[in-house]
Amino acid sequence: MRRRILLAILLAVTVTACLLGIPLGLTATTVVESLTREDLGTRVRQIAATLDDEVASGRALESLDQVQLAVPPGGHLLVTLPDSGQVLTLGRELRVDTVSEEVPIVQHGTVRLSIDAGPMRTTQTQVALLVALVVVGTIGIGFLVAIATARRLARPMRHVAERASRLGAGDFRLDRTRYQVQELDRVAEALDASATALAQLVQRERELVGDVSHQLRSRLTSLQLRIEELTVVEDDDVAREAGAALEQAERLADVLDELMTAAREARAVGAEPVDLGAELIGIADEWREPLRSRGRSLKLRAQEGLLAKVSPARLREVIGVLLDNALRHGAGTVTLSARDGASSSRDSVLIEVSDTGAGVPDELAEHIFERGVSGGGSTGLGLALARALIDSDGGRLELSTKRPATFTVFLPVPRAGDVQGVRWPAERSPR
Repeated sequence: MRRRILLAILLAVTVTACLLGIPLGLTATTVVESLTREDLGTRVRQIAATLDDEVASGRALESLDQVQLAVPPGGHLLVTLPDSGQVLTLGRELRVDTVSEEVPIVQHGTVRLSIDAGPMRTTQTQVALLVALVVVGTIGIGFLVAIATARRLARPMRHVAERASRLGAGDFRLDRTRYQVQELDRVAEALDASATALAQLVQRERELVGDVSHQLRSRLTSLQLRIEELTVVEDDDVAREAGAALEQAERLADVLDELMTAAREARAVGAEPVDLGAELIGIADEWREPLRSRGRSLKLRAQEGLLAKVSPARLREVIGVLLDNALRHGAGTVTLSARDGASSSRDSVLIEVSDTGAGVPDELAEHIFERGVSGGGSTGLGLALARALIDSDGGRLELSTKRPATFTVFLPVPRAGDVQGVRWPAERSPR
């Protein structure tokens, strides 16, 4: 794309410069010759007028010394008087390319003034070279403008492509960057709308899967308990049928487990063991400048060697939502920390985002993760989306402290079964 833009602009500038430069060069050379002939014509007319006066006064023309000043250096003057048969010359005769002007004398004769055409040709060449230099300079400037324009257009298009790629990877953060190009701005707005719609779709999917799983699991467990009671009755036929029904119910439970596992894996595409230290450094670098522009700072505290199973794009989205929430609704220094969950859960690592602001009001704390709930006039989708994304990767998001506001992300620790390409038998749920 950038190459096409560059070639198109360069071609347009080159064609335009040539269409204007070639006629300009021809016109300039013509003007140089016209000015030379005009000067020569003025001199020869002046000489003819002087000689006319001499002849009219009855003085014989024996030499041309009286008009010598009018003859340019290196010029040749030829005066022909047919009535008296005189031919007078002044200066050395020129046998090279010359420029000549001839005028008649009133007293029957002609005056011819010639000069060497070399200086005029040299001036014409210089003017033509100057025009060519202007054309080349114009093309060079056009080339620089083309490069700048191509970069200006290519950079936003790469950014749009990266946004689309992040959106496909599950990064639904809204990007308010605009490019001052109407078509690209419309694409950016469409991507923002798509991100919002996909975020809502992810949340609805999570809620639906969770509800269906809970309802089916509850009903199936209740059914299994009732069938198990029938397996111990004295009637052998009833006990045998009950055993067969219990076996089918267990198979149904296994199928349900497989379906739920497949659904979780489908949602958690891209979840992998991630070095939290490296990921959080990148996220912190991205958010320091927005906080600094408001006179605030961001501190990062992360234990070394922390690993968590999570999708990198979803992790960036969730932490981004929490930092944006601290930027919009919090105050003071924002702290981003990561530690193992030894004190709370040995199978998880914790990421905490806190600030030194007023905290979360009591009436809002219980509903802060509900969609549409906001304490600062925003859309109320961010925290709900963040919780949905973390749930999709097998983690959870909680408001651990209301004052100061502290949000905690619990992420699962990678296990041997998380190694790509290795399938481990799933442990059956207790009946």
